[in-house]
Amino acid sequence: MDSIDLEVLKTSAAWLAAGHRCELVTVIKTWGSSPRPVGATLAICDDGTVVGSVSGGCIEDDLIDTVRVHGIVRTQPDIVSYGISADEAHRFGLPCGGTIELAIEPLHAGSRVAELLARLEAHELVERRLDLETGAVTLQRATPGAVLALEDGILTTQHGPRWRLLIIGASQLSRFVAQIATAMDYHVIVCDPREEYRGGWNVPGVPLLHAMPDDLVLELKLDSRSAVVALTHDPKLDDLALMEALKSPAFYVGAIGSRANNAKRRERLLQFDVSAEQLARLHGPIGLYIGSKTPAEIAISILAELTAVKNGVPDALQIQHAAALSPPSTDICALR
Repeated sequence: MDSIDLEVLKTSAAWLAAGHRCELVTVIKTWGSSPRPVGATLAICDDGTVVGSVSGGCIEDDLIDTVRVHGIVRTQPDIVSYGISADEAHRFGLPCGGTIELAIEPLHAGSRVAELLARLEAHELVERRLDLETGAVTLQRATPGAVLALEDGILTTQHGPRWRLLIIGASQLSRFVAQIATAMDYHVIVCDPREEYRGGWNVPGVPLLHAMPDDLVLELKLDSRSAVVALTHDPKLDDLALMEALKSPAFYVGAIGSRANNAKRRERLLQFDVSAEQLARLHGPIGLYIGSKTPAEIAISILAELTAVKNGVPDALQIQHAAALSPPSTDICALR
């Protein structure tokens, strides 16, 4: 599954290859309430077809109408604002007088979209610099944590997997987690050394590595934009990998298992070279409580908690599985 931005780039490249004219539209600034964040993209073809979103619908309609009436006539990038007045805000569906500023860029061979896609296929985080006066584009490796910027007539955007997720175990649940995380712009890697899982893995764009998980954790050199989830239920595979992950700067480390199994895991990790402070970083039982029962629902629960941690949501606002009410005989499926 592609992220929205990747789908926009791929579709734009296909339009260009087919001889169409098209424009790339990027949200570069917002004021007040805005339906889409800075960096959101949309591409529009000369026949009025669009992919992506910059407002949720209303501004898209205006862009489509303009192209259908006038065609794509821009030869250089342009900055356009919507919603400056209260009437415009109401017209374009921008609540509370919100304003949105867009960069509209006519794409061509010099836009380097195909080259950008090739670098993204190699899981590279790429910085794209657009000269708003000339339309010239340069590409270079981006620095993790960099954000969209507009300075001195240069629009700088970042493209590619800004976050990494290592999944330990190649189960059915792992497939759902990998698919959803890929759509959320994660570079996903799955690790499982068990022979019986070699032939069953089939998630496009997500490799299955047959290495020992703890060795791979060390090899990946996890940083503050990395996450690890252990989904095997096998202490021989999970524990050593969790031990190394908890010592790393990874922003999220979680493991599946019941409350009882989670308590035993914590006891085992304390017997290893894991401090109480490091152990406190472990999320387990994993996931936010949403009453999940199926593998797909459990995957959503896991990624909901991971997203909350990534976005800095306070623990007090998260409903943890361990704190959720359930009958004494019930073992919530997501905790197994």
